[in-house]
Amino acid sequence: MRTRSRPRAALAAALTAALALGAAGCLAVDEPDPDVSPSARGNALAMLGQLTVAGAGSMKGYSRERFPHWRDTGTNCDVRDTVLKRDGKNIKLSGCNVVAGRWESAYDGRVFTDPSDVDIDHVVPLANAWRSGADEWDDAKRGDFANDTTRPQLIAVSASSNRAKGDQDPSQWKPANRSYWCQYAENWVTVKHHWRLTVTSAEKATLTDMLEGCTWASKP
Repeated sequence: MRTRSRPRAALAAALTAALALGAAGCLAVDEPDPDVSPSARGNALAMLGQLTVAGAGSMKGYSRERFPHWRDTGTNCDVRDTVLKRDGKNIKLSGCNVVAGRWESAYDGRVFTDPSDVDIDHVVPLANAWRSGADEWDDAKRGDFANDTTRPQLIAVSASSNRAKGDQDPSQWKPANRSYWCQYAENWVTVKHHWRLTVTSAEKATLTDMLEGCTWASKP
């Protein structure tokens, strides 16, 4: 038995009604997640896959002085002031020197208003960089690394969290603030990838786990 097709006018009316309901939120409409950046999706995992896996190198010859920091950025101010200004709110300056503000440490959620209570952390610690390839650089390049404000290598955090971290990689230490793990892992990989530093097998496995647990991450 042949069924009668719905008149075109009825179909158009039904489509119009469906679209109206979707706009009102009554129908499920496929929309891209506004919290997910398609360009960033899987990028950190892809970069991690490109890093060379190697055992940790020797600490022979290491000292923080081999990574000259903080570089001057003006009269009585330096890269530390640059990061304090970038990461803080309600910043007060004396010239270009940061003298007050408000900082929330991403590692542990603690809040500070005195810049002397805030440390500037090297996301990839200087000693870790030394063990993963920076021992072969000259001091000028190590200085570029130690003062890198272009990559996510420098961040204002609580002194206690910075010192608890020391020179450990993510397989040995992670921020107490678990909600920051995705960003921390992404930052770590971004820095190591740019500077062509190696990772240990344990470091890579931990970073993989951290990144695969992120809502925006997907395997390349």
